[in-house]
Amino acid sequence: MAMASFYPLPSKEALQETFVGRSIKDVPTPAAVLDRNKIKRNCDRMLQAVKDLEFGWRAHIKTHKTTELTRLQVGHGTTPVNIIVSTIIEAENVLPLLHEYQSTGRQVNLLYSFPVAPGAIERLSLLAKQLGAGGLCLMVDHHSQLDSVVAIHKSSSIPPNVFLKINVGDGHHRAGVVPQSETCSQMITSLLSLEKADTAHLFGLYSHAGHSYSASNQATALDFLRQEFEALRATAKLVHSTSPSKSLVLSVGATPTSTSIRNLLVSSSFSADSDEGKAIAALKSTIAAIRKKNCDIEIHAGVYPVLDCQQLATRALPTDGPNAMLTYDDLALTIVAEIASVYPGRGENGTPEALLGAGCIALGREPCKAYAGWGVMTPWNRTGVEMPKVSLDEHRGWKVGRISQEHGILTWDGEKGGEEPLEVGMKVRVWPNHACIASAGFGWYLVVDSSWEGKEDEIVDVWPRWRGW
Repeated sequence: MAMASFYPLPSKEALQETFVGRSIKDVPTPAAVLDRNKIKRNCDRMLQAVKDLEFGWRAHIKTHKTTELTRLQVGHGTTPVNIIVSTIIEAENVLPLLHEYQSTGRQVNLLYSFPVAPGAIERLSLLAKQLGAGGLCLMVDHHSQLDSVVAIHKSSSIPPNVFLKINVGDGHHRAGVVPQSETCSQMITSLLSLEKADTAHLFGLYSHAGHSYSASNQATALDFLRQEFEALRATAKLVHSTSPSKSLVLSVGATPTSTSIRNLLVSSSFSADSDEGKAIAALKSTIAAIRKKNCDIEIHAGVYPVLDCQQLATRALPTDGPNAMLTYDDLALTIVAEIASVYPGRGENGTPEALLGAGCIALGREPCKAYAGWGVMTPWNRTGVEMPKVSLDEHRGWKVGRISQEHGILTWDGEKGGEEPLEVGMKVRVWPNHACIASAGFGWYLVVDSSWEGKEDEIVDVWPRWRGW
């Protein structure tokens, strides 16, 4: 059965009637706000980069869980619409949009990126039927999961495409088989047997470099991407040792590594003997080697349209100077909240603190390696305060220093005596550490557009967010 109907969405029309035309200064808080202009710019940059580099593209929609932003991620035209979801509820909700694309002749491929378990068979079988041949892609990393793949084929009469998930050293060791291990070899043999029986098709190899969030510069992010490619390349060799003519899609990415591909388009700005220049040369060599084999390269990413403090801290692209490509101005998600109380002298060294009406339910509770806090207050709605010109770890000012369920405590880590005054009732905006988690507590996004000069705070749309699993 489909579960989407059990998580009813608020009426978009009713939300638009309530909010469109109002200022974000005049809405109930906390509120999740997206800047459409910044999102479109971030999406267009990624689409242009994969086009220029002749990579395939697969958009992960888990961060935002909306139809509207999915459209921006896949873009216009006739290119394939390749989507990744983390939950089946995302797949069920995006299905009407995928049918729309199919009706216009665009090829659609939806990847459920969680290793398939028996409890998912019924819903995934229905999705396979609804999408048709080649429409659904599954992920596996254990031999027992192949029983579920076979069951989905039996129920839908459609052989699903399958990605083998490869563990490339993600610090969390979340999922995936170790490349060149006995388990990896056994999985490849079994998948090729299913393909021979026309029960499933080994579509490709998939990796997620979650540990790339630890990157602190372009060279490191680029090298993480190279390591992803090398792990999949080695696994592809194993596939081709059994099936030499087998075509494979090698799908790599996490937002730091996927974002870093833009460095390849400005490689002339790095000297050959610099760390960045060496990392680019090594990555290009690996890409060239992959392209000599029967493999297509695909890039995937999810949080890049909205970005957050974690992504800014990776410095996967230049963050300052005339060639800056990743700055505070690219962060498209903010949480609007209200100052509920102020506490002069209560903080460290006698600095002030303030109570913010947004805690971990609104901001998330994931830390950021660049600073001690749970969110950074933007310059919005504060007289004389400008966008920071320094990196996140060097920024000084108001931050969410402590957090509980509904309480955020703003702390000042700037120069004592230079505190920017806050008042009860004042509305502020906060950049969260992790956009995916911060968004989860909201039923919809209020959308503004920073390109509307003089009306940057005016709500231009409302995007309902899918809930559940």
